[in-house]
Amino acid sequence: MRRSLVPRIAIFALMATSSASQAQPPTPAQLTERTVHRRAVEAVSWGMPAVNYDLMLQEMLNKTSGKVNQIIYWSRPLDWHNQSLTPNPDAIYVMAFFNTKEVGPVVLEVPPADEEGSLNINIDDVWQMPLEDAGPAGADAGKGGKYLLLPPGYKDAVPEGYFVLRPLTFGSYALLRSNLKSHGDADVARSVAYAKKLKVYPLSQAAAPSATVFTDAIGVVFDSTIRYDSSFFDSLNRIVQTEPWLERDRAMIDPLRSLGIEKGKPFNPDAKTKATLNSAAKEAHAWLAAKYDSDLQAFYPGSRWLTPAFPELVHAAQTSYTDADKYPIDLRGVTYSYVFIGLKRLGTAQFYLISLKDSRGQSLSGGKTYRLRVPANAPVDQYWSTTAYDRETHALIRNMSRASRSSRIPEMAKNPDGSVDVYFGPKAPTGKVSNWVPTDPKRGFEVMFRAYGPTKVFFDKTWKLPDIEPVK
Repeated sequence: MRRSLVPRIAIFALMATSSASQAQPPTPAQLTERTVHRRAVEAVSWGMPAVNYDLMLQEMLNKTSGKVNQIIYWSRPLDWHNQSLTPNPDAIYVMAFFNTKEVGPVVLEVPPADEEGSLNINIDDVWQMPLEDAGPAGADAGKGGKYLLLPPGYKDAVPEGYFVLRPLTFGSYALLRSNLKSHGDADVARSVAYAKKLKVYPLSQAAAPSATVFTDAIGVVFDSTIRYDSSFFDSLNRIVQTEPWLERDRAMIDPLRSLGIEKGKPFNPDAKTKATLNSAAKEAHAWLAAKYDSDLQAFYPGSRWLTPAFPELVHAAQTSYTDADKYPIDLRGVTYSYVFIGLKRLGTAQFYLISLKDSRGQSLSGGKTYRLRVPANAPVDQYWSTTAYDRETHALIRNMSRASRSSRIPEMAKNPDGSVDVYFGPKAPTGKVSNWVPTDPKRGFEVMFRAYGPTKVFFDKTWKLPDIEPVK
C-alpha cells in the first residue's frame, strides 16, 4: 500500500501544478490580442454590406475609367469576368456610383419604359439600405422620372418634380438591369441603346446637364468577391474615413478603434495585428458560411429551394431600421456575404430562389450532372432564368462558356408538356447542349432561380419548382 502512495502523490502534485498553470491570468499582450480578434470577428459581420459596396466601387475606380456620378455598363450579357456576387447574366447590367460630398445633390434621370426597353432599378446607400426602386415596378411605375439624391443633413429647399431620396451617407449606388428580349445581337444592341438614355448629373446642372459619361466594363475581371483576410479591414477603414457615423452604429466606434480604425487617423496595422485580423476574418467567414448553409428557409414545404432573404432583415431595411428594439446586423452580414443590392419592393419586379443541395440533400458538385425540370406556364410576366454560381465565392463560375439558361433563349428545347429541362454538369448530356449550364468539376456550386415579374400564382405556390435531381 505504501509503495503505491508515492506515485499517487506525484500525480496529485503534477495535477496541482497543471491546474495552477492553467489558472494563470492572461498577460496584457494576450488580452489585447484576444480583444482585437474578438472585435474583428464582430466587425466583419457588422461591416459586411459597406465593404461589399466598397469592393465594387474600388473595382470600378481601379480597373475601368469610370468615376463616381457617371455610369458603367456591360455591353453584353455578363460572363464569368464579372465576379460580383450572384449577378444576373440574362440582362444588360448597368451601375452608377453616386457621391454628393463635393457636388451636392445628384440626379438620376430614368427614361420611360416603351417598346424599345425597360429597366429594373434599385437604389441603395453605402450600407445597402434600399432607398427606392425605379422603373415599371418602382416609384415611377414605368413612366420615367428624376430621382434626386441629397447629401446627409441637407436642409435647402428641394425643387418639385423629383423623387427625393435622403441617404444617410454621401455615397450611394444604383443597380440597373436593362431587360433583354433575347441574347441575339439585335436585341442586345437595343437593350444597350435604351440603357444609354439614362442620365446622371449634379442638381446644379439641371438646367443644362453635361452629357453623361458611359464606360463599358465588358471583359474586365470585375472581382468584388469578399476577401476574408486583413484587406477586409482596409475597405472598412475607407468607409469610416469617408462616411459619417450613423447614430445607430455609434457603439462600433470604440471596437473599431481597438483594431486601429479611427476617423481622421491612418490605419497601419503591424504584422502581428495583421495576423490577428487575418485569423478573425477567416473565423467570421466560417461562421457566416455556416449560417448561410443552415438558416435560409424553404420556399415550399420540404423543398430544397430556399428564399435567399431573411424576412426580419427585409422588413428592417425597408423601414430604414426604425424599430428601436431590433437591428439584425448578423442577418445583414450573412446576406451581403453572398449578394449585393437591397430591394425596396422585393417580390414586385423580381423574386429569387436558391438551391444549395439536390433532391437527396447532397451538396451540388461540379463533377456530377443534374437536371432541373421547370414546369410549363411559369407564373412570370417577363421571364425566368436559372444560374449556377461558385459555392465558395457566390460569383459566376470562372472560365465557363456561359452561366445560365432562361426562358428568353429561343433555342432551348421544350418537353411535349411545355416544361423545360435545364442540365448542370461538367459535360452536356447528349443532344442537350442548348439546355446545359457548365460547371467546374473541381468546385461545388449553387443555383439561383429568378422570376422577373412574378405573378400571384408564384406566391400562392400552386405552381411549384421541383428540386434539382442528380442524373444517373
